[in-house]
Amino acid sequence: MEEQVGVKSCMTSPFLIPSALILTASIPLVFGVIPRNRIYGIRTRKTLSDDSVWYRANRFGGWMLITASIFSLLLSALAPYDNPEKFTVWTLHFCEFLLPLAGAILITLLYVRKL
Repeated sequence: MEEQVGVKSCMTSPFLIPSALILTASIPLVFGVIPRNRIYGIRTRKTLSDDSVWYRANRFGGWMLITASIFSLLLSALAPYDNPEKFTVWTLHFCEFLLPLAGAILITLLYVRKL
């Protein structure tokens, strides 16, 4: 019974779709199938100037975004979204989505600096 409650609360999370979209969009980055471009991927001056840096940075960044998305989805399952009228519940779920994502982006940018 506990598992069904966790899955149900995760499915009602207001940030389920954005987390799933980020997770899905990160998979091609990990597999290195996205060539250098100015629209999709980890785009910095350094990554846009060299193919090898582009693929290394995007593989790492893709893994970081996948990890952040999964972490966000797990937190959503642990903290039920049972009262959508309360602003504090929405804020908690927003932080569960935003903080792992911001951490993944920050770690990726620090990694790119070292390349």
